[in-house]
Amino acid sequence: EVQLVESGGGSVQAGGSLTLSCATSGFTFDDSDMGWYRQAPGNECELVSSMGSDGITYYRASVKGRFTISRDNAKNTVYLQMNSLKPEDTAAYYCAADKNGLRDCYPGSGKQMVAHYWGQGTQVTVSS
Repeated sequence: EVQLVESGGGSVQAGGSLTLSCATSGFTFDDSDMGWYRQAPGNECELVSSMGSDGITYYRASVKGRFTISRDNAKNTVYLQMNSLKPEDTAAYYCAADKNGLRDCYPGSGKQMVAHYWGQGTQVTVSS
């Protein structure tokens, strides 16, 4: 059974930091691209950051310089360090995996159209 379990969400004030973790099992982590999506109420989901099996990273423009993605292949875990958080970062954050790469969401896309495996999500709330 495939499992992606996020942790580390919470409520912080603007300027604060949080680190999200995603512990996985049931698929070949080393060969998979891993990433984080987020979705705020009423908004499309968006790909925040990803890291390929080759270590190549992607960051959404709005989080560049503030967020850092990393992965520990020995622990089958991916992390998202979030610094200098802003109220507009408030969203449910989802861990995702796909051996064929992660794609950004687009209007009407279902989750399975952009990544194969998904976690249940963890809420991040940033107050001003």
